[in-house]
Amino acid sequence: MARLKVSLLGFLMLLLHAAPHAEAGCAEVDSMTEAVVGESFLLGCISCKKREEVDASTYVDWFFRPIEEEGFVQIFHYENPFPTILHEDFEGRLEWHGTKGTRDVQIGAIFIHNVTFNDTGTFRCTMERTLFLPYGEEHVTIIKDVELSVVAVANRELTAVIAEIMMYVVIVVLQLWMILVLIYCYKKIYAEAEAREARRALKAQNKGLDAKDTCDGVHLE
Repeated sequence: MARLKVSLLGFLMLLLHAAPHAEAGCAEVDSMTEAVVGESFLLGCISCKKREEVDASTYVDWFFRPIEEEGFVQIFHYENPFPTILHEDFEGRLEWHGTKGTRDVQIGAIFIHNVTFNDTGTFRCTMERTLFLPYGEEHVTIIKDVELSVVAVANRELTAVIAEIMMYVVIVVLQLWMILVLIYCYKKIYAEAEAREARRALKAQNKGLDAKDTCDGVHLE
């Protein structure tokens, strides 16, 4: 289920990459918070502009605070087009997965590969955005925290289990409904065929009676 959520979030971000200037294409989705040791994990960070037509320039910084520690350490910096890993513990494990090809960054997500238990803690995404307005520049700081917990095996949430059960129930109900529809259609077709045969027999019988009456009339004359 955790992989499904990461895939869905990644798919949403792919859509945003495909249409970076479409206002309807940007939606702020919270990051997942549970990673599996040894696998990759997407640290989500999305900040949509309220007015898409306003030009902007944004750079992104990621910080990490291990569990039970007080201070943050900077681990990553991105300013179009260059991503930079700034901490040796994450060397070779961080990959930019945000907006590319423009300084107007709205997605600041990164992939963390080969997750370890030491990655448990708080990841902080900071987006420093400069808006180029007609009357001058406006600076905005966006901060988003991701409380990451690392587990040995992905946990299945109750909602996921219920959703899966409901999916199978719906499939069974649809199959039963199709069977009932087929039975109903078969009975209807069979009844119509019998009625048609009965009408044919009655019509033939009526023709026979008419022919007999005609012959009787000729005989009487």
